[in-house]
Amino acid sequence: MARITLEDLDGLGEEAAGGGGEEEDGGGGGEEEEEGEEGERGRLFAHWEAVASTHRVSLPRDMAGPIVQMTRHSQAREPVPYVTLSQREKCEEAAYEERWYPAGKWACVTKGEPMYEQSISMSFMKLMRYICKENSVGCYLGMTVPVLNEIHLTKEGTKLEREVVTAYYLPGEFQQNPPVPTDPEIHITERAPLWVITRVFYGMTTEETILREISLFWELLGSTDTVLRETYIVAAYENPSIPQRRNEIWFICRAE
Repeated sequence: MARITLEDLDGLGEEAAGGGGEEEDGGGGGEEEEEGEEGERGRLFAHWEAVASTHRVSLPRDMAGPIVQMTRHSQAREPVPYVTLSQREKCEEAAYEERWYPAGKWACVTKGEPMYEQSISMSFMKLMRYICKENSVGCYLGMTVPVLNEIHLTKEGTKLEREVVTAYYLPGEFQQNPPVPTDPEIHITERAPLWVITRVFYGMTTEETILREISLFWELLGSTDTVLRETYIVAAYENPSIPQRRNEIWFICRAE
């Protein structure tokens, strides 16, 4: 499976907007519009086939529709609600931030593929289908950010466990009555309030970079028993075509 994640969508929106202008000449009739839509679909799919090849995976043809639909809505994203509790600075820059996320309903998929990238790709493609139409209301639900990827370290702390939980926060209008997924692998979960310490990092999210960022964060925090040591969250915000795209590592605070 190709690595199609939330991070990919900003660049797709720009590409679609740029490509759409090329189809405007020729009278604007229905046939031309249809050809333009097919052209857009083809361009986006070709782009993601190229992305997929860098991960040595294949992109299913049935992802073309969800990719186009989410691209068209890529600028309308609802932030997951939270409260900032404190900020710590180092060299006059924000080093990390303490936040509280209220309880809420999330659509979750769990995968355990050989590579971290494969797990989050397969999971998010399922979530894309759910968001776009494969749900009990049969309509586009809306995108929220960030998408969370919950990971676990091995006992030695040197590798990631294969199992990754990818979670999409239901938009506010669907929090009370979430649409039911048609895919049985997607589970709607009421997640408890979450108290986290977060740190921004930029670039690719692979097992290697995630482990490095966890280690750097521990060096910054120092010795503490207030956070979990085996479970972490990677929060995805931006398009991977941006070389220095934004991500966050979340350390999960223990319940008081």
